[in-house]
Amino acid sequence: MKKIVIAIDGFSACGKSSTAKEVANRLGYKYIDSGAMYRAVTLYFINNYVNPANPKEVSKAMENIDVSFVFNERIGFSETYLNGLNVEKEIRKMHVSQRVSEVSAIPEVRKCMVHQQRKLGRKKGVVMDGRDIGSNVFPNAELKVFMNADMEIRAERRQKELLAKGELVDLPTIEENLKQRDKMDSERKENPLIIAEDAIMLSTNFLTLEEQVEHVLQLATEKMIKHNE
Repeated sequence: MKKIVIAIDGFSACGKSSTAKEVANRLGYKYIDSGAMYRAVTLYFINNYVNPANPKEVSKAMENIDVSFVFNERIGFSETYLNGLNVEKEIRKMHVSQRVSEVSAIPEVRKCMVHQQRKLGRKKGVVMDGRDIGSNVFPNAELKVFMNADMEIRAERRQKELLAKGELVDLPTIEENLKQRDKMDSERKENPLIIAEDAIMLSTNFLTLEEQVEHVLQLATEKMIKHNE
């Protein structure tokens, strides 16, 4: 059966990454976390004191940034590497979350990352999640899903994720961070967060992870059958 591209977009803490990982795992597809790529760039900017408002500093930084994914057999999915170092845990921390929307809005950063994302998905058989995957990175993806959930639910989910990583952050701080990211991602000039016209909406308010995965797998199966007719 011919492989397809599955694009999963949506707001933070809606379950995009967890769903995309498991869908990719069950289909035997490659999973690409586009958000991790922008987080890795953000981490580099933070660690190297790069000024996002300085075009020369940004250009020089992008020349020195290599983001890659390495599959970890023990945990069953790929981890993010920045210039050869595993940064999977570090890029999920709050100090990176607070800066990632600012960095990802920079045109040169987006141009560079989108080029890499398209290159990774060229052979299809890919599940990629992010903010502009269906609307910009893969506008011709066979399946586009846009996920969303209420703010309270999203904040609680993000808090649990951070606690699991040993980071305690109060709900008001998390909600404010999510609201700021929503606003910046939706209003940025370069490929803003929008719902692609042909995307299928999926509210995850009252769905378990397994239910989310099953729903997307069903949609993917239907698209693959149609794609092979």
